[in-house]
Amino acid sequence: MLNTPTLALPRQGGGEKGNPTAETVWLDKKLMTEDLFQLIIAGFGGQGILFAGRLLAQSAMLEDKHVTWFPSYGAEIRGGTANCTIIISGETIGSPVIRNPNTLLIMNTASMERFVPQLKPGGLLIINTSLINSPQGRQDIEIIKIKATGIAEELGNPQVANIVMLGALIGATGIVHPDSLYNALKEITPEHRKNLISLNIKALKAGAKEIEN
Repeated sequence: MLNTPTLALPRQGGGEKGNPTAETVWLDKKLMTEDLFQLIIAGFGGQGILFAGRLLAQSAMLEDKHVTWFPSYGAEIRGGTANCTIIISGETIGSPVIRNPNTLLIMNTASMERFVPQLKPGGLLIINTSLINSPQGRQDIEIIKIKATGIAEELGNPQVANIVMLGALIGATGIVHPDSLYNALKEITPEHRKNLISLNIKALKAGAKEIEN
């Protein structure tokens, strides 16, 4: 778990695909009333779920925000869904536990079925439509569809689909500045994987570009 002193949360970035300002307005309203950005990232083991969460948390720390990052460990990661929760706030965070997030980043069907019912009304759902279909029965949430695995394959490595999704999240919400992501990526990438930094930066930019289009 990570927790640091904080400055004000940023009010920047794009929005839902086809409407660049929609999610900016949504996020501003949420942060003004709750002062918490509550995110669950979920998928299956091997999709880089925990790394994506840690990267976002580290990026927020570089901007002197209060942050918690709470990853799941154990049998879930080895055999089924993996997930982590990230809270970013302008105030001290009381608990890293999220029961009803206002944002979801979902990479597989099992995670969608588990977590979408918990998403707050008016919340934001970003899904990897290369692997899953849109959820049925939720008319009270915003949905952004990203063909993350397909985009990652076009970049030459399907394993960066998680980073494509993170780029889309930042493009939609502006919760951290892209430069903070790039700097955090350089800090937390292991030495033996430093050669992948440039690819990951391309993946971040490709995800954000999907929001701009």
